[in-house]
Amino acid sequence: MPFEFEKQKIDGLILVKPKVFGDNRGFFMETYKKSDFFANGITEEFVQDNHSKSSKGVLRGLHYQAKPYGQAKLVRCVRGKIYDVAVDLRKESKTFGQYVKVELSEENRNMLFIPNGFAHGFVALTDNVELIYKTGGEYAPQADRGVLWSDEDINIDWEIDFEPVLSEKDKIQPRLKDINKEELL
Repeated sequence: MPFEFEKQKIDGLILVKPKVFGDNRGFFMETYKKSDFFANGITEEFVQDNHSKSSKGVLRGLHYQAKPYGQAKLVRCVRGKIYDVAVDLRKESKTFGQYVKVELSEENRNMLFIPNGFAHGFVALTDNVELIYKTGGEYAPQADRGVLWSDEDINIDWEIDFEPVLSEKDKIQPRLKDINKEELL
């Protein structure tokens, strides 16, 4: 099998470690194979691919889409290094408000599967970070929501010693206790 699937401490989050075949010419790896993913519990039908580029210090998130427009994601860092964060927003979950943080980089080539019902964000730890990610739902601007990246109730340890670069939108996102729970999955 060209992948190792590592379940994370919050149910539904899966770190995917692809097998990389390298030699003096470079490398080859599969980044998605439906049969392997389905056999390991990732049954999402991906409908959109996104690509973003960020400078060192940029923090994007924490973003999610209100129901019924949830977006599962399969996130991969193809250039540079990030801390990728997923926060459980499934209102009936016993881990509601808890998060998982993983390092994704062009070196480790790992991917994080984030199911519907999670907020997602990342911080760029190197310059010229590029992410490519698949989503299980198309972007719906009317459902675009977020949670404040620095919410003390979530208490994410971003492990950064600098003031992150944020969009105006991300500077004013509501805290977890102030989001509309009726919009959550």
